[in-house]
Amino acid sequence: MSEILLDKFIDIFKNNILPLTIKGVDCGNKIFGAAIISKDDYSLVTAGSNNETENPIWHGEIYTLKKFYELDNKMRPKEKNCIFLSSHEPCSLCLSAITFSGFNNFYYLFPYESTQSKFNIPHDLNILKEVFNITDGKYVKENSYWKSYNINTLVNELKDSNKKKLADSFNEIKKKYFDLSEKYQSSKEKNYIPLK
Repeated sequence: MSEILLDKFIDIFKNNILPLTIKGVDCGNKIFGAAIISKDDYSLVTAGSNNETENPIWHGEIYTLKKFYELDNKMRPKEKNCIFLSSHEPCSLCLSAITFSGFNNFYYLFPYESTQSKFNIPHDLNILKEVFNITDGKYVKENSYWKSYNINTLVNELKDSNKKKLADSFNEIKKKYFDLSEKYQSSKEKNYIPLK
């Protein structure tokens, strides 16, 4: 895993995804966000965040895909030439949308277990179990459509001196998500989102 790419993820979380997520949480939305990045130069193509108060299927990844497909198709890169970055491991809706859109990868910071236990949003694991009979979120993480990557695992596998710096930076981002989660949880009963 390229440390340059991990640095870029940090930059995109701090400067693109989190600012959108802060605005979204202020409007009553959940804390999920995403970005699409060019594989060529790691430049940001688009970023988005959860917008379920407008439409219950506008999950962070789905809303980011919506923005991606609103770009002029002459300027928009091909999906296979992009990296899909997500704050949280995508739910079954978002996994399907990433697949049907033709992306061959996605990276996420928080696994399902964190979404359920630390963010008090159990729907991802519950839907996988109830609808698809997948226990503990153990879908096939590498398949003929895409390969998924847990950013925490990638950082832990680093062997050089930048490992601590990168881990510290991702921990700062995680803290911001935990703070945003508290804000969302304290106000969610006032919001119209079917699955809170």
